[in-house]
Amino acid sequence: MLQQNTIIPSIRCAIGESLTIYCVRSSSPKKSPMEGDGRGWLLLVFGVQQITSDSPADTRPTECFTEPMLFQDLGSRKVVANFDGGKLSSDGGALLLRQIDRGLGLSRSLARCFVDLRNPDLIEHSVEELLAQRIQGLALGYEDLNDHAQLRRDPLLAVAAGKLDPLGEHRRDEKDRGFALASPATLNRLELSAEFSDRYRKILSRPEAVGQTLLEAGVRCLPKDSEVLVLDFDATDDPLHGRQEGRFFHGYYDNYCYLPLFCFCGDVVLWAELRTSNRDASDGTLEALEQIVAAIRRRFAHAKIVVRGDSAFARDALLSWCEANAIYYCVGLARNSRLEETLQNALAKAAEKHCLCGGAPTREFVEFEYQTLKSWTRSRRVIGKAEVTSQGSNPRFILTNLSQGGLFAKDGAELLEGDPRFLYEELYCERGNAENRIKQMTLDLQCDRTSTHWMSSNQLRLWLSAFAYMLLERLRALGLKDTELERATMGTIRLRILKVAAHVQVSVRRVYVRLCSAFPLQELFRQCQERLEIFASG
Repeated sequence: MLQQNTIIPSIRCAIGESLTIYCVRSSSPKKSPMEGDGRGWLLLVFGVQQITSDSPADTRPTECFTEPMLFQDLGSRKVVANFDGGKLSSDGGALLLRQIDRGLGLSRSLARCFVDLRNPDLIEHSVEELLAQRIQGLALGYEDLNDHAQLRRDPLLAVAAGKLDPLGEHRRDEKDRGFALASPATLNRLELSAEFSDRYRKILSRPEAVGQTLLEAGVRCLPKDSEVLVLDFDATDDPLHGRQEGRFFHGYYDNYCYLPLFCFCGDVVLWAELRTSNRDASDGTLEALEQIVAAIRRRFAHAKIVVRGDSAFARDALLSWCEANAIYYCVGLARNSRLEETLQNALAKAAEKHCLCGGAPTREFVEFEYQTLKSWTRSRRVIGKAEVTSQGSNPRFILTNLSQGGLFAKDGAELLEGDPRFLYEELYCERGNAENRIKQMTLDLQCDRTSTHWMSSNQLRLWLSAFAYMLLERLRALGLKDTELERATMGTIRLRILKVAAHVQVSVRRVYVRLCSAFPLQELFRQCQERLEIFASG
């Protein structure tokens, strides 16, 4: 006797068809000849495969039928699910990313950084298509290359990547038909192109060109009317995944890690450099700054540039270069006994106010000239914050070459104040937003998925994550400006805008994408598309 949820194996019909039939117990109270307890059986037919009598046995196609998923009943109905929807996608917002990619020319510019030695007559995935597939996959939340084993059949991601055959119906090899996009192995060879150059890897990357492309694309994203550009430098830890190349232990982070260096201007990423952790946190900053300043001045000849960072960047070589090249800086300065002694009077005054104000936090600011005993070549302006809270005193120091009179444009307009309180509270403390952007790079775009053995290929992965961040940042800045999501994180934008169910129909004349009718942000999606269409066509 059949038991509840019993699966009957595939049977051969008299007409030569193979049917996959599943039997599940029905909750209907109707009588059934199969059982006498008043509960019937429901037959679910999930596949029919026609096999003609004249078909050779060894050429008959094999169809794999997966077992359906059974959920709790909905009244008298069974709830059954299976992954057999066909040409569907969960990433309807990939069309928006495609518009941004086309507007920036991102994949096209990045493809020029690779040398393709493959036979042109045998190429099915161009370098530009491979890069678009990988970068947009990262932006959509698929950081693992293994995800593309299934994503390669996603018709909407294929459209976003620029595939002219989004269903993969015209692939050369019959076994590849239905898979429009590249496999994980192909994408892996692309990422390893920075390390190997042999007969098996015929796509070669030029790392210097990739980094320069990121910088130039970022500079193009900055507002054209910018008069002051603040460059935020910061380093973070990138824990290793084993005994990888460049493996060193970092005492501050208490693990084996890389120490990547980032530079942001506002929300725009300009620099992402993977480094080993056996070095000073500011190592390589001067070389990066030289390239960044040169790129900015090619586009903004008269803009004022301010470098901002924590105390790790208060190094004489970096500061002296800024002073010699008309670059302003506002960086943290680590405490020491000499600095704290200079702040004693201000701390006493702040403690007095703290008592008179009923225990509320109070601050006093002082400024003075300071020079280290050995490491600096000259004295510089230091601003000290004497703060007293309920937990005690909290002295802090920053270092700047901005004058007390402030910073002015050529027409006399004041750009930045030079008051100590403004420089600390309004200028320096904004540095915390750079840390939030790094968190988005790490948490939302998984830029720490640097799990290959070689540093060069991990550097390429870091760059690809930075390009994916740029796509989402431009989506927010251009498409979502003055909306409820204009300050949303990358993860929220992906969840609210990009994750839209879609059905794709491909004909000779068009690709028709049917988006979910119940999508709650339809008007915002339309508004975003209209704005990005202007951007892409301009």
